[in-house]
Amino acid sequence: MTIAVLLTCFNRKEKTLKALHRLMLAYNTFANQISLKIYLTDDGSTDGTGEAVKEIYPESVILLGNGNLYWAGGMRNSWREALKGNYDAYLLLNDDTDVFTNVFKELLETHEYSQKQFGKSGIYLGSTYDESTKKISYGGAKLTNKFTFKYHFLEPNGHFQNCELGNANIMLVPKEVVKEIGILSEGYIHGVADYDYTLKAINKNIPVLTTPEYSGTCTDDHSDIYTDFSNKTFSERLALLKNPLALDFKSNFNLMLRHFPLRVPFVLFSAGLKLFFPSLYVKGLRNR
Repeated sequence: MTIAVLLTCFNRKEKTLKALHRLMLAYNTFANQISLKIYLTDDGSTDGTGEAVKEIYPESVILLGNGNLYWAGGMRNSWREALKGNYDAYLLLNDDTDVFTNVFKELLETHEYSQKQFGKSGIYLGSTYDESTKKISYGGAKLTNKFTFKYHFLEPNGHFQNCELGNANIMLVPKEVVKEIGILSEGYIHGVADYDYTLKAINKNIPVLTTPEYSGTCTDDHSDIYTDFSNKTFSERLALLKNPLALDFKSNFNLMLRHFPLRVPFVLFSAGLKLFFPSLYVKGLRNR
């Protein structure tokens, strides 16, 4: 199987190099079954990330962004370039994710299961845990309430599990899936583009599966945006709402509009609360 590895980065040279080093250690145990080529979008790094990757992995394709691509844009950029090749599958990998040596075993066995169980290729998610807490950090999730958009992550249990939402920290997408639903959609700046992608697959009856065992580690480093939120000025709250690295209203609104349209009025009302009545919104969060 030929696999294009897709990444994007911005000023995390050490993490990016570590992620690729761990990936290559895993690849060395499966080099007789797969071949890899790296496609990395360096979105305006000033720490020499792209150059360092090219020096260590000269066969890699390094693409340069304008500094405004963020995660979703950077991944689309890498994916579009990789589509020019003739790959059997595409591995989306976050540059702060350290895979285990079993990652390809897990992903390929999940692919084999999908073919046998469903008669078609699917999307395969490798779960990660946070080394400090030993709790699941990213992977696949099941929706428990579509109206409130509540969901719970599926911890690896030794079995293949169907899910609806998936993080692209470790995500393998065979070419048959790409042919049917394309790559990550436009309209997403940083986050939730991967959720949109797995939901698109579900709508097309494409299996979305988690691997039986953990496939790596990744720290859940999303800070609590709502710490001291009610004490911020209106302009500060508006900036957080627009910021792709904070609340990213545009991306989240697009996700709801495309997949949960009944939630749109609630999302707009929630945005109003955040802006004009932040204390009420934070109080509501604490009471959930």
